Amino acid sequence: MTNEIKTTKVITGKCVLSYANVWVPKAASDGATPKYSASIIIPKTDKVTIQKIKNAIKTAYDEGQYILKGNGKSIPALDLLKTPLRDGDAERPDDEAYKNAYFVNANAINAPGIVDRDRQPILDHSEVYSGIIAICSISFYCYNQNGNKGIACGLNNIMKVSDGTPLGSRSTPEDDFKDITIDDDDSFLD
Repeated sequence: MTNEIKTTKVITGKCVLSYANVWVPKAASDGATPKYSASIIIPKTDKVTIQKIKNAIKTAYDEGQYILKGNGKSIPALDLLKTPLRDGDAERPDDEAYKNAYFVNANAINAPGIVDRDRQPILDHSEVYSGIIAICSISFYCYNQNGNKGIACGLNNIMKVSDGTPLGSRSTPEDDFKDITIDDDDSFLD
C-alpha cells in the first residue's frame, strides 16, 4: 500500500483557449443547465501535459468505477468509454487552430477563477477571448447519465499568459469601419 495521493486535477502547460465561454454560462440545449466552458488546445509537443491528462483520466476511471457501474453488473473498459482527450488533427482537420494539437472540452457550473500572469484577477471581459495563451486548471471525473457513461473534464481556473491570435470569424469594429468616412452634414435629419 502506498501513501501516494491520487488526483484528477491537472495544471496544463501553455495552451490556447477556443470557444472560450468563461464569463457567462450558456446552456448547450433547451432545458440544459447553463455552464461555463472552453476548448483547451494543447500542442502535441507538450508531452508532459498530455501524459498528465492521460494519467488523470485513468485515475478518474479507477476512482469512479462505482459511478460507471451504476445499477449494472459490470464496469465498461476504459477504452470503450468516451474520454475528453481528443486529437485535433483527426477530429478538426479543417481548423488550423487544432492542427498538431490535442484538445479537451472543459466545462463547469461555477465560474472559473481567471487571473493574469501575476495572479491578479482579470475583470475586463475583453481580456479573455478565444485565442489567448493560457495555463488551465482542469479536473477529470466519471459520469453515468441517461445510459451515457464516460470521463468528463471540469474547468477550474484560468491564468492568461499572453494575448494570442483571436479565433473565429468575428471582425473588429476597426476593420469593419476602416474605409468609412463621415460627412458631418446634418441635413439628413431634415
